[in-house]
Amino acid sequence: MTKRTAIIYLTLIFALLALVASWYIASFLNREPAPVSFDSSHAYSDVQTQVSFGPRIPGSEGHAQIRAWMRAELESAGWAVEVQQTERMGHPIYNIVAKRNNDETPQIILGAHYDTRMIADNDPDPAKRTEPVPGANDGASGVAVLLELARSLPKDTVPVWLVFFDAEDNGRIPGWDWILGSRTFVEEISVKPRAVVIVDMIGDADLNIHLEKNSDVAIRTEIWSVVEKLGYGTQFINTEKYSMLDDHTPFLEAGIPAVDLIDFDYLYWHTTQDTPDKVSAESLQTVGETLWHWIAEQPK
Repeated sequence: MTKRTAIIYLTLIFALLALVASWYIASFLNREPAPVSFDSSHAYSDVQTQVSFGPRIPGSEGHAQIRAWMRAELESAGWAVEVQQTERMGHPIYNIVAKRNNDETPQIILGAHYDTRMIADNDPDPAKRTEPVPGANDGASGVAVLLELARSLPKDTVPVWLVFFDAEDNGRIPGWDWILGSRTFVEEISVKPRAVVIVDMIGDADLNIHLEKNSDVAIRTEIWSVVEKLGYGTQFINTEKYSMLDDHTPFLEAGIPAVDLIDFDYLYWHTTQDTPDKVSAESLQTVGETLWHWIAEQPK
């Protein structure tokens, strides 16, 4: 091989290597990032944080703390946050509304209540029935799932609002009623999403979410189809069991399709034992991952 031939070969080899390197770099830069997964450990930590604020009874210090904390968490995840401040039955109401884009009308609303019950009137110990409920599952679990969805949902989904309802949990107490926050939302904010999903008491370590009888059948069917694909049929049970008055009720009354995801077989409901040790990160993962996929798969 002559010197001139060797130079030609080396030039071709270096050109080929440069071409391969350019292709690799371009492929790497243009590659779509992998979807951010739902982090159940983060969600569980959010349950613990909420309980650490103490009772989140409307008007309490814990109630003010959780509002500020939720707003900070949502804004750090890139959501615009508004507060619907109003009143019912003489009580101030603060519904926290998170939007990915202020200009978009929601196709989907995901909701959870963040307040806690002021008395543990189901406690097996009569001496504790005037104490407040810690609300690890009844309140904090739903909030935790919504916050982790705020962090992990793809940015190109259909328009979604996350709504954290106030004053849901103090019915059967003089001067109060159930679901005050969601009622004020539906009455005062004129949006018509095609689907509303409420998550309530979905952190029980022994998770059993039955089909709720009042819920919209079409949306239930969509969600349970995702459940089947993910293999969560043991936790999401495909039979009806309860008819609930919950934050989905005002939407249904207004003709808006809505579903309630709730495990009402929770042994510690409205007791002083509704504490973080009764909540499972695995259960939060089951619900969070199901809703993550359901939303991500919605046609745009």
